[in-house]
Amino acid sequence: MASPVALAQTAVLAPEPADVTQATVANPYGLGALWDSGDIIARATLLILVIMSMASWYVLITKAIGQFRLFAQARQVNATFWQAGSAAAAIQAMKPGTAFHYVAQSGLESLDQHSGLLGKIDEHSFVTSSIDDAVITVQSKMQDGLALLGTVGSTAPFVGLFGTVWGIYHALTAIGIAGQASIDKVAGPVGESLIMTAIGLAVAVPAVLGYNFLVRRNKRAMEMVRKFAKRLIFVLLKA
Repeated sequence: MASPVALAQTAVLAPEPADVTQATVANPYGLGALWDSGDIIARATLLILVIMSMASWYVLITKAIGQFRLFAQARQVNATFWQAGSAAAAIQAMKPGTAFHYVAQSGLESLDQHSGLLGKIDEHSFVTSSIDDAVITVQSKMQDGLALLGTVGSTAPFVGLFGTVWGIYHALTAIGIAGQASIDKVAGPVGESLIMTAIGLAVAVPAVLGYNFLVRRNKRAMEMVRKFAKRLIFVLLKA
């Protein structure tokens, strides 16, 4: 059995447990380094990509909400509009500012405008023309913003590629001036420049997917509006 003195010596000589905590090494390459080391062209390119992304997401969200409301209005119109006693009463009960209210109000007002020189036009043709014009206006408003999504989807990769080419050019120029071509001197700046291409793709992909999504839903919405307009013509002319 070990004596107390031996145990004390063993405790003193025993190595202390190693500290397993490892210091976190900050990444010297990334967006922060790209922004700090980039010139005005690189920073402007990055800001352009950020603005394009914010604009495309704003259009995508607002248009999707607008389409959701339009589908809800279509369901409400089909449930209540055609059961009203008259076209004027049905239009009066509709929510102002909606696409269906605008089309219906345009058709109703065309009956009052059918006088004077306009009265020489066939009533059916005049009412149909007025409602068709209202439908075209609704379609035009529904397409607002889609051009921006298409533009962002088609140009964002090239903007990112421009930032990459610009960054690689300056990185290679700096390496040539320094006279050092080691892997750490090349990989860091080139890797930072390639981030621009990744950002450009990250901006473009949601814009393209959102554009296709909104266009497909716009077609469904316009089918509902045109069907409503066609029935409205018969209702107004038979009133």
